[in-house]
Amino acid sequence: MSWDNVLNTTEQIAQASLQTISLFSLTLIFSLPLGLLMAFCRMSRIRPLSLLMRGYLLIMRGTPLMLQLIFFMYGLNLPFSRFQVAVVAFSLNYAAYFAEIYRSGIEGVPVGQSEAANVLGFSKGQTFFRIILPQVIKKILPPMGNEFMTLVKDTSLAQIIGVAEISLIGYQLQQTFVSMIPIVIAGVFYLLMNSVVSRGFSMAEKRLGYYR
Repeated sequence: MSWDNVLNTTEQIAQASLQTISLFSLTLIFSLPLGLLMAFCRMSRIRPLSLLMRGYLLIMRGTPLMLQLIFFMYGLNLPFSRFQVAVVAFSLNYAAYFAEIYRSGIEGVPVGQSEAANVLGFSKGQTFFRIILPQVIKKILPPMGNEFMTLVKDTSLAQIIGVAEISLIGYQLQQTFVSMIPIVIAGVFYLLMNSVVSRGFSMAEKRLGYYR
């Protein structure tokens, strides 16, 4: 590849990275609160609701995201664009993983914390947001960091339904120029994005006292 082709390849992949970043960001915006709701349903004392959520979590976590993308795109035939279908599939998939992380964090807080808050006159809402949630956040931050980094890489699966993100553009340019350089450039973009994510979580962990 000539230097001009390398610059052109970098420019095209940089443009595609905006699609990747959008998919990543929208997935988090929808899946993080949805995952918390699913965690509460999973821990519910209403047995049918708990069993239903267990089944849902098993399906979403036990089947490949690639197959889920194909199912949402061609099986359900949703009246959305390819990118919107990808956001729906990614959000529902990652919400299932976040739900289990939330659940493990909530159940990891000693019951005595809630009992003490009740004695002090805290409402259930105050107990959760002022006492339980801060402890949960500290417990779930490391596994959440892993999931965020995995999500950056998983966005490449959106190419299965034709979303023009980094890996699809990189593959197309690799075929055009018959060179591995576009794939390497695409890999660098993924690495840079995950470096930002990793740095962000490292700073958060330091603020929460993981390191002394």
